[in-house]
Amino acid sequence: METVQTEAAPLLKRPALRLRGFGREFLETIVLIGAIYALVNLATVRFIVEGPSMQPNFHTGQVLMVSRVNYLLGNPERGQIVVFNPPNQPPDEPPYIKRVIGLPGDTIEIRDTLVYVNGQQLSEPYINEPCLPTNCRDQEWTLGANEYFMMGDNRNHSSDSRRFGVVSRDRIIGEALVRYWPPSDWGIVSTIRYPDNPFAAAP
Repeated sequence: METVQTEAAPLLKRPALRLRGFGREFLETIVLIGAIYALVNLATVRFIVEGPSMQPNFHTGQVLMVSRVNYLLGNPERGQIVVFNPPNQPPDEPPYIKRVIGLPGDTIEIRDTLVYVNGQQLSEPYINEPCLPTNCRDQEWTLGANEYFMMGDNRNHSSDSRRFGVVSRDRIIGEALVRYWPPSDWGIVSTIRYPDNPFAAAP
């Protein structure tokens, strides 16, 4: 019986793996966390709600994450919640939070306590209660380029564009995206989008 002997292949030596020291990995992790934290701080700002002007949708003590990036890539839209510095604001006064009602080129009119945009009544399911005649007197504003009209959802308890006028684009800090404190109120900030018809039926 013929047999064939095979020669065993020589074992290849595995390349040595050098484990990085714990100290170096820990340092790299800290640097990575710091870089992410810095990036988030550049892109967003935290804002604490104060006062009743945006009730029932926002309340005092809630903390919001506000995106600076959104308006670097686009412009504010009607219905969005924005944080901004009002005109002629004292240096020590905090920013305001309001809803975008009027866009550049719009004519905003308050007539019989209702809001009209370019002659059509705006649908506003978000307001706290009907505005009283003493707080929503008949007025009209025509917005120029890069000008926006802001109003609080709690119309009877809000200092907004009815008082200080239109807000220029460069005074807008960003769009409110997330409500993250207190934990019980956590959630995405809903925006009233107007895909087709932003206006109510004529009264």
